[in-house]
Amino acid sequence: MHLLLTSGGITNPSISDALVELLGKPIAESRALLIPTAMWGHPKCGPTFVRGSVTGAPPWHMPSLGWESVGVLELTALPSIGEERWVPWVREADVLLVDGGDATYLCHWMRESGLADLMPSLPDTVWVGVSAGSMVMTPRIGDDFVSWPSAPDDRTLGVVDFSIFPHLDHESMPENTLANAERWAAGIEGPSYAIDEQTAIKVTNGTTEVISEGHWKAFPA
Repeated sequence: MHLLLTSGGITNPSISDALVELLGKPIAESRALLIPTAMWGHPKCGPTFVRGSVTGAPPWHMPSLGWESVGVLELTALPSIGEERWVPWVREADVLLVDGGDATYLCHWMRESGLADLMPSLPDTVWVGVSAGSMVMTPRIGDDFVSWPSAPDDRTLGVVDFSIFPHLDHESMPENTLANAERWAAGIEGPSYAIDEQTAIKVTNGTTEVISEGHWKAFPA
């Protein structure tokens, strides 16, 4: 699976170009599935947020990029309908658009649904994460980002070997300063990145590359 791990989605031409490169074809010829599940686990999100994510209303824009087709994959529903129905939907998709919310809640449902187990068999599928949709691929998110009360700890899937501090210096998140990112990174005990809305981390074939028209900082282990 190819990963495009973002804080705010496809927010500038450089990130858009990276997406097209990973897809290997134009967006207009690509089939997408949107996964809004993480929103249900975050206390600041709810039905209005999920509606915005699904419809592509600002600032949730990913479904509105001009895909050949866009569907919704709600992970909490999958265990009750059977793999024979939903696995073909995932295999037919070129890209999974995974929105933000709580990464530990998303991690739980990726495991419960079976999507986490399916991922290794999807070498050509592109995963575009936004915030928690990116953080779920990391080993840990740090206690500061755990909002789901039932989360056992801050551990997530560990598909990549680094952690992500999203929304760096976001105007509506005054606590997401570089100083707080440095404090957070010191507690992660592994390599990490702080990224803003104009930055993405591309991971493909074992290579990690930062794509940015904004600002970011890497923290060594």
